[in-house]
Amino acid sequence: MPGLDRGQILPEPELPEAAELLAEGRRLAQTVTVGTCPFLETYGVRSESEYKRQRMAEGQVMLHAQVGYRSLAKTRGAYAEIYERVAAAGYRVDRYGICLDWSMGYPASRRADMPRGTGLILHEPEDFAALTQAAPVAAHFGDLVIGTPAAVENTTAALAAGATSIGNIGQYFTFRQPGWGDDVATTAETVKALALCAAQPVEVLIHSNLDDGFAALFCDMACGIGAVLIERTIVDELIGGRVSHCYGHTFSDPLTRLAFQRALARVTETPGSMVYGNTTIFVANEVENYANLASYLLVDVVGQRTRPTGHGLNPVPVTEALHIPEIDEIVDAHLFANRLIQQAEGYEALFDFEAADRVADRLVEGGQRFKERVLNGLAEAGIDTGNPFELLLAMRRIGARRLEELFGPGERREDQLRQATVVARVPLVPATTVAALEARGEGLVDSLDRPEQEAVRQAEFTACATCTDVHEYGKLLVEAVLRRLDVEVVDAGVSADPDVVAERAAEAEADFIAVSTYSGVALTYLQDLRQEMAQVGLDVPIFIGGKLNQIPDGSTSSMPVDVSDDLRALGAVVCHQVEDMLAHLVHMAQEQPG
Repeated sequence: MPGLDRGQILPEPELPEAAELLAEGRRLAQTVTVGTCPFLETYGVRSESEYKRQRMAEGQVMLHAQVGYRSLAKTRGAYAEIYERVAAAGYRVDRYGICLDWSMGYPASRRADMPRGTGLILHEPEDFAALTQAAPVAAHFGDLVIGTPAAVENTTAALAAGATSIGNIGQYFTFRQPGWGDDVATTAETVKALALCAAQPVEVLIHSNLDDGFAALFCDMACGIGAVLIERTIVDELIGGRVSHCYGHTFSDPLTRLAFQRALARVTETPGSMVYGNTTIFVANEVENYANLASYLLVDVVGQRTRPTGHGLNPVPVTEALHIPEIDEIVDAHLFANRLIQQAEGYEALFDFEAADRVADRLVEGGQRFKERVLNGLAEAGIDTGNPFELLLAMRRIGARRLEELFGPGERREDQLRQATVVARVPLVPATTVAALEARGEGLVDSLDRPEQEAVRQAEFTACATCTDVHEYGKLLVEAVLRRLDVEVVDAGVSADPDVVAERAAEAEADFIAVSTYSGVALTYLQDLRQEMAQVGLDVPIFIGGKLNQIPDGSTSSMPVDVSDDLRALGAVVCHQVEDMLAHLVHMAQEQPG
């Protein structure tokens, strides 16, 4: 397999000097320091990591609440009310996370003209402080702060507001702001922001959500632990910070979920940020979701009791799959979680920790091998692996799949989820979500009658596949289904701008475009894609699925609305499930002449 070459990865004749970026961040720390807030004052701690270590020593399981409103006033009210109602029941919310809008990743001076989603927008530094002052709960600015073009200004505001858990370095590797192509500037701002945090007189946790970063795209979970080790090399060793990892969205198998937590405990002493809820198993039925909620929370509770890592556990409201959870629903989830923690007493005796530790052994050994192979391979290609700027930018440009293909710890094989010409590896510990996608794709194809399958295969379609944001699982499933039907798939990328998609589809002479979307931009994206297609003279069907919602322009509500009818009015084939796309494909194939 061809190796890596610096000239192809970093072709720029000049790049910013890492030493100067680090010095700039450290100078900024002379005037920007962690401010005070009710959380730090109430518990008499200097940082959230200090608080976490105290709670771990006490044997307490911590909880994390995620609040996702667009309105600052509603978010502040939620912070106060959730805390008060949970406290009145005799429990504690340890930390809050918010769903910032993706436009927060742009510099404030550019934000007004950039795309917006459905999340919260903090216009001024005072808005950050308004949140941290709302309740004595640790404020977690986890997304779209570090790792974006606005990394320095957002990190400055978060620190001054009293936050000591800031992220998301995982998103740096996979997330791209629509309409922003300057990854050199993004990397420079990220390095400065990391240096600013590292130079604080208190420990600031650099949050990395592995499910937002490379780990979610690896077929081998051992590479996920390898990503942890590489991020520690960059943040801890080269910059002097403290990276803190989150996982959980996509960990469906109880054994590997527990094993991953125990593997993390072996490779880092820094307290984790949170274990997120396994949202991929949630369905539209609220009652069934209580079983889903209990299934992952019990594993996480036992994990923290037997091998504490400082993570706050996230009880996902049972309405998550239906709408943005309201305050009552968040409170209910936390009351449920606290009662489950009490009821979980004695369950440790039922767990096979030796089995979990055997999996953890493979994860750690494979992760260490992956880290060493990646760093050695980059060094051989001419990348300075002692330079955090070069290391960050090179890994971002190479991407998770290529890194795993080149340096993964498993043996080589042909990967069923990708084109046959791409070589993958036998995973030491298979990523359960990738395996589930593979199985689901096969099942969806098998659900078609044989004549229907053959009609699509004989049509020899070419598809252009993309997603509007970093959430790639829908796109991966669509690609898995199409390739099983012998449809040639042209990958237009993740967080792909409409002009790029139109150009790729036109170049490939695609018969249709498949768009997966999640972040509340479905209608705007389709409108822009239609315009770009007209510019290149392309008129083919567009399949669009995922979260088909958006906050209407001029709306005073913070809640998105369904825009399926608007998408249909623009000529799109609305796919609430993959089966909708398959039915239309069969019809297209059967209508072909001859």
